Amino acid sequence: MNFVYDRLLGGRNGAIGIGILALLILIVLPLALDIFRLNLVGKYLTYAFAAVSLVLLWGYGGILSLGQGVFSGLGGYAMAMFLKLEASDPESTAIQTTPGIPDFMDWNQLTELPWFWVPFEHLWVAILAIFVVPAAFAYLIGVSMFKRRVSGVYFAIITQVVALILTILIVGQQGYTGGINGITDLKTLNGWSIRPDSAKYVLYFVNAVLLLAVICVSRFVLTSKFGRLLLAMKDKEDRVRFSGYDVASFKIFIFCLAAVISAIGGAMFTLQVGFMSPSFVGIVPSIEMVIFAAVGGRMSLIGVVYGTLLVNAGKTAFSESFPEVWLFLMGGLFIAVVMFFPNGLAGIYDKYVRTLPFMQRLLGEKKAESDSKTEAKAELEGAK
Repeated sequence: MNFVYDRLLGGRNGAIGIGILALLILIVLPLALDIFRLNLVGKYLTYAFAAVSLVLLWGYGGILSLGQGVFSGLGGYAMAMFLKLEASDPESTAIQTTPGIPDFMDWNQLTELPWFWVPFEHLWVAILAIFVVPAAFAYLIGVSMFKRRVSGVYFAIITQVVALILTILIVGQQGYTGGINGITDLKTLNGWSIRPDSAKYVLYFVNAVLLLAVICVSRFVLTSKFGRLLLAMKDKEDRVRFSGYDVASFKIFIFCLAAVISAIGGAMFTLQVGFMSPSFVGIVPSIEMVIFAAVGGRMSLIGVVYGTLLVNAGKTAFSESFPEVWLFLMGGLFIAVVMFFPNGLAGIYDKYVRTLPFMQRLLGEKKAESDSKTEAKAELEGAK
């Protein structure tokens, strides 16, 4: 029980934070919003997976990746490939020149399914690919970069270049990937329709529960010895290396873990929205993911979820109400956060909310402080 409470939830403070977040996304929002708005929130929550991965990678590991959209996109395309093949049965594609293959392949005069598409006829292969493909790709990048001690701004630029290259590759290979339009017209998941409102409710809750589970797993990683080593590498990498630890291997592991977390969000995005395109893979979405983490607080697993919801809700509200100036309003929001709240929403909470008397009573911090003072006083008297 202590393992669950301390390692997965992060003690009393962490448990309360996860409980409030779960109450918001599992009860309050589904009751307060119609299905259209709730589906939008579900889409926002898929972005939160990448923001959580950046807490591990950037916040604690000090590794700024500007290419998390790559791994999110790989997970999204893995799921989209299965869904597209299921929607491209011979009966549904009877009007094509070559029935039984996706429509964009037929438009590009392909006469048979490419070999790397064939395994995605099975759901278990798609699920396995969501974990294995991003992890393998991240491993290749990590080994080539971290073993050569490439870090800092150089690593950030390289990940941005990777995102650009992958986008160009997807757009250029239209016959195999759907090109700029992406993979669309997705209908069923293993025979279950994902289009009705009832299915959207189910997918929303699955998405929310998976996000909470990812937060708990990330908390477990950060509260372990490995998490402490991550912080040590971030502050004094050479000292950790001289202590006998293989810093490059630790960086590769956390980079691969962050890639898998982002890919899970990408797969849920495909299910939630019903399509996948290269516009969610490139540089712009990758930078937006970093913004989500910065606004929420890059050291807070829960804060980045609120940051993701806030930024995307602001984008939606500004674009609907002020279509001509909404980009300027969003830019002003980001500048204000960087200038006045450099630690994001988590910093605002720690500075203004957590210090309130009722919050300290709720978290038991005053009692803990009082107990520590009592212990110190007893030790002093014992010394006398």
